[in-house]
Amino acid sequence: MKKTGLLYDERFSLHITGYNHPEAPERIEAVYRGVAGLLPYLTTLKASRPKLKWIETVHRPSYVRRLQEACLQELSEFDCPDNQICRNTFEIALLAVGGILDTVNLVMEGDIDNAFCAVRPPGHHAEADRALGFCYFNNVAIAARYLQGEWGIERVGIIDFDVHHGNGTQSLFEDNPTIFYYSIHEHPSFSFPGTGREFEKGSGPGYGYTLNSPVLPRKGDKEYKELLEKDLFPAFQEFKPEVILVSAGFDAHTDDNMSSIKLSTEGFSWMMEKIVEVADRYSQGRIISVLEGGYSIRRLPELIKDHVEILLGK
Repeated sequence: MKKTGLLYDERFSLHITGYNHPEAPERIEAVYRGVAGLLPYLTTLKASRPKLKWIETVHRPSYVRRLQEACLQELSEFDCPDNQICRNTFEIALLAVGGILDTVNLVMEGDIDNAFCAVRPPGHHAEADRALGFCYFNNVAIAARYLQGEWGIERVGIIDFDVHHGNGTQSLFEDNPTIFYYSIHEHPSFSFPGTGREFEKGSGPGYGYTLNSPVLPRKGDKEYKELLEKDLFPAFQEFKPEVILVSAGFDAHTDDNMSSIKLSTEGFSWMMEKIVEVADRYSQGRIISVLEGGYSIRRLPELIKDHVEILLGK
């Protein structure tokens, strides 16, 4: 069995969103219910505040200050009505980043083989100077910069299977040939945020290091398997990432009402098993998986349990 870390901190529930908001504190409670039986096998981690310089490798300092001021003023939304905030949001978003960077350190030091980071708020929609889609700091993008800046990693692979395209992550790295961004998501003609078409492949020196696999509504396991085998696996065989970061969104599940995609629990498991195989082949097994979407409180415990068991090799 592998040494798997779990970043979980009850303080993540202190980011309070509006009434009936899908990105609710109950999501973290659902995650805990899923992993509770696995805790004896896991290395559990708490979050800590990061140095702002790492956040500013991705986000403009003026944007960071603007978010902090909005929270101190106790505003209820930031940049658009979807982005509900409270006084604690800035600090909790910082803790999410800091916890992920601490997790990266443990993986790179060899104390753990891989990890799942059960954080909120999520991050993959956040751009350099704009919050979007419940996201304020782009957790995975900051982790990628940290791996390169702190640990000297040359090639970082990002796999994003949230049902919504990670516009923020793509925009931050589209001209960068050292960070490969792959996303499989509902087709942008039918889904937020309207980006992530097949012809979006990066720009300049980064052309070819962005790869999108859009999926039509009401499709599921069969289409996901075909696209991953056609697109992701050959691309990573060529790129050979030294570390893999996963934007793990569980909202493509057939019981999640945030999309029309019909991925089953078994489909999610197959996908993660294959990602672990890729990491074992090219990345010394080094995976840091970070929670993005997933809004079915009933299904989330089951999906997270399976996800973590696969990381454990259990």
